Amino acid sequence: MITKEQEFYSETERLVLRPLESWDYERWLEGFRGTLPQQYKHDNPKMDVDGWTQEKFNDVVSRHKQLAEQDEGYILSVFRKSDLSHIGMVGLWTLMRREFQWGFLEYRLHNHYWKNGYGKESVSEGLNFAFKNLDFHRMEAHINLDNKPSVQLAERVGLTYECTRKKFINESEGWTDNHIYYMNSK
Repeated sequence: MITKEQEFYSETERLVLRPLESWDYERWLEGFRGTLPQQYKHDNPKMDVDGWTQEKFNDVVSRHKQLAEQDEGYILSVFRKSDLSHIGMVGLWTLMRREFQWGFLEYRLHNHYWKNGYGKESVSEGLNFAFKNLDFHRMEAHINLDNKPSVQLAERVGLTYECTRKKFINESEGWTDNHIYYMNSK
């Protein structure tokens, strides 16, 4: 039930990136149910979706739409074309508009879909979408110093290392340093 009429729709050879819709509930659940145990520190722990109801999921869908309407963030779920499996997400967040047109990029794939090139394909398309459809000029990825897979992905999609910001993000263990990778629109 993927429609190209959706406002925030993009696709690659193997993937579709678009906002979640209420009819994605079962696919979304299956994506999370299939994840393997946590593979390394920065891999999200396996999420318990047993308590998720259609109503709770619809609240997430509504919140995502609200974020987009307010130009705060655009959460594009990643679906594999071959079987419509939900394999992850690319988030495009507004840091500052006005004369900056500056955004933040996040990405996550369910770990059982790793090592298939889906990360590079979905993040590259997410960046393309941010520049062409959302009019961002600069996109940044903020990456923990010890998150080597994320650094490798950032470099594979053409992001450039800019700097390391000290005590930049407040995470569960406190203020952490982050590598900043960026790309400007062409």
